[in-house]
Amino acid sequence: MDPLFFLNEKDLLTFFHCKKTEISCIEQPFMFLTQLRDHHLIPEDRYQKIIRMKSQPQKQKGVYQVLDWVENQRSDCIKLFWTCVFEDHILRQYPTFQMLKRTLIDGTFDFSVNLPEKEETSEEPKKEEKPGKKNGKRRESGEEEEEDPGPSTKSTPSKKKKYQKPTYNSPIRKGSKEDIWNWPLYKVQLPVTCGDKKGTLHRDKLANGERCIFAEKRWFTPQTFEDFGGKKSSKNWKTSIRCQDTPLLKLIQEGHLSCPRFPRRKLTNQSGQRRKRLEGRQPEDTISVSDTESEDEEEEEEEGESGETETDANRDVEGQDDVPADDMSEFRSDCLSVTCGAASGTLHKYRFSSGAYGKCIRTEEKWLTPAEFVQEDAAYANTSWMKSIVCQGTPLSVLLDRRVLIFHSLLCKCRSCSKKEEDLLEQRNDDNCFVCGREGDLVCCDQCPRAFHSDCHLPALDKGALGENWLCTYCVLQVNQPIYASDRTLTQALESSVSDFMLQCQYLLLQLYHSDEQHIFSADPCKSVPRYREFIKNPMWFDKVAEKLGNRSYTSVQQFYSDVTLIFNNCAKFNRDNEFGKLGTGLSQLFHSQFRSVFSVQQ
Repeated sequence: MDPLFFLNEKDLLTFFHCKKTEISCIEQPFMFLTQLRDHHLIPEDRYQKIIRMKSQPQKQKGVYQVLDWVENQRSDCIKLFWTCVFEDHILRQYPTFQMLKRTLIDGTFDFSVNLPEKEETSEEPKKEEKPGKKNGKRRESGEEEEEDPGPSTKSTPSKKKKYQKPTYNSPIRKGSKEDIWNWPLYKVQLPVTCGDKKGTLHRDKLANGERCIFAEKRWFTPQTFEDFGGKKSSKNWKTSIRCQDTPLLKLIQEGHLSCPRFPRRKLTNQSGQRRKRLEGRQPEDTISVSDTESEDEEEEEEEGESGETETDANRDVEGQDDVPADDMSEFRSDCLSVTCGAASGTLHKYRFSSGAYGKCIRTEEKWLTPAEFVQEDAAYANTSWMKSIVCQGTPLSVLLDRRVLIFHSLLCKCRSCSKKEEDLLEQRNDDNCFVCGREGDLVCCDQCPRAFHSDCHLPALDKGALGENWLCTYCVLQVNQPIYASDRTLTQALESSVSDFMLQCQYLLLQLYHSDEQHIFSADPCKSVPRYREFIKNPMWFDKVAEKLGNRSYTSVQQFYSDVTLIFNNCAKFNRDNEFGKLGTGLSQLFHSQFRSVFSVQQ
């Protein structure tokens, strides 16, 4: 019997709250944390922070902090949490979870217990402090106002709010100032703007001195985001980057944000700008905009005094971006070949957002999310996509750790993260023309993932004449191939009329266009290659063949076949054994192989 079946989320959250300390004491928490990360219950940065810890007490403290974060930020996923930790491989590894599961099954835990209200401090005098002076600690406005009502405040909403799911409606009481940086929803990240650019600021990354602002599929430091927003001339990101029209400087002064001293810009004698990497301390409680120059001098002195005493943890945080280039050089490409068991495909980095969203892996037949890709091989259907999908023998989990791939923010609204039907529909097709590889106004096939410029497709397309369900030449040939399936000799195929096999000829030429990634054979070589006509008396190229197909200059397949073969013979004659000659040889072999296949030529 599933112990979670009869329990509601409030009961599970109460049980979780009372067992956090017990869970944090587990030994070797790596598998437990990996399970939470794989199910997106904890963010990558918190996972990495604990993994880097050396001592067991540090790890226990780190695990408790993660559990505390889950309680506050993932309360709506509490049933998913218990489902994850009650899976067989977790129970086998951790006796603690076996005991907790038995406790839920035998009913020994009393869910009716009323826990006392949570208090921030036991010192009475501190209640007189003015709001906003809490040593940088962020508090919800509901907590600060709890002491205002009289004796009838036994049923104040603070305890219920602990179990309240995150909502996009303001939790601020009526009449209060709507400062979204106090909302529970924005405890982890804040929407920010700089000029005409919008982004998401991650509080923890800012506090650690990392690139902390995510915008348009890229991570920025505050300074580079200031440049990105066109405010480079202000030279002070704390005033030019804003949250709800409030400068970040004010949020830092009031303790809503904390950050180290980022390196500041300085002008050189040549009016250029240089950046100096500084490892600083936490900022003072008040910062003056006019003090930037004097702070520059102070920070240079601080660097000399404390630059060699940074902690191992800080070194590790910075180390994520300081990995030697050789280590990840093989993964620099925008497209990575990936496999999962017998399934293979190409992962496009710009489409990647998470496991469940962002169809980023292109197979021969469709676009898939990582979670969908592992389903292509039944043997891996119930495994973690991070571990099962590999690139050159390296699991995607490693590429995520090394920031070759980057998860998008939970609040990201890009097309890859969108759940809108029209965006999901667009993700099913390529973003570049299948023939020329360029972007633009594309016509998408309704049966396969290919997309084409109207004049790149063969035959050329009249957009006004396209029906609701349009099939490209590839799909039309696939549907009609059984009609032409009877075996024939090469001579019979070449003697056939082009009008009877126009579809096959168009398909073959499209294949050549697509495979010629450098577009070497598409255009007239006489216009781009010096002295070409001195050596080649009868030039031929793909565009010329396409033109002759379109105006029906060919009467037999032999004529089409001869012109295509002429292209590669000319290439071999002019280039001999150089790089272009090898490319021509490869395309020639592809053409002859495909020709025999689509014309059903006997071997």
